[in-house]
Amino acid sequence: MYSLLIFDWDGTVIDSTARIVSSMQSAARELGLRSLQNHEAQEIIGLGLPEAVQALFPGIDDVLLEAVRDRYVHHYMDADNTPVALFPGVQRTLERLHEKGYRLAVATGKSRKGLDRVLADTGLGWLFEITRCADETTSKPHPHMLEEILSQTQVDVSNAVMIGDTEFDLKMGVQAGMDTIAVSYGAHHIDRLKQYNPVLEMHAFPELETWLDLKSGERV
Repeated sequence: MYSLLIFDWDGTVIDSTARIVSSMQSAARELGLRSLQNHEAQEIIGLGLPEAVQALFPGIDDVLLEAVRDRYVHHYMDADNTPVALFPGVQRTLERLHEKGYRLAVATGKSRKGLDRVLADTGLGWLFEITRCADETTSKPHPHMLEEILSQTQVDVSNAVMIGDTEFDLKMGVQAGMDTIAVSYGAHHIDRLKQYNPVLEMHAFPELETWLDLKSGERV
């Protein structure tokens, strides 16, 4: 049975896909780069920011890459007004899982500064025992951040599960030897996630608690 639940952030816990797409498009436009279609910008959600920029603009030099990063962060954090909100049921579900004794963690493509800010804004920071960000370890889909979380928490991989909405999340989990849960309402279509054989396809956040209750033999 799982004791450690590891969550992706964008597209899994919080509905931020539209702002990520809009902010990346604005950054590219300001710097005179090619126009990005919505699906292109959505495709890279989950990667660390440098890896995302390189995927969108192959061969980009270091100076321009840094400029794109800077303008993206400016738009996402300060200039873009596209709404961002927790998905329905997130706060209550996380609180109930915490009350039931599950250990909660985050493995995200966000920067440390970005994650700390949103944890403070949402008031959810106290629920998570450990968080890992792409700018302080290796970007998804490399399993490094999951390995670091397991090492620090001293949890065996068989007792942990990775929960995410993109191929990068699930591939990271599989490469770490960890079970995965596929979120269907996020950035990547659920059909793309099925190839990783998730133990659950989650169509709404509260379904996670119900499923875990059933697995543990509790009466729901």
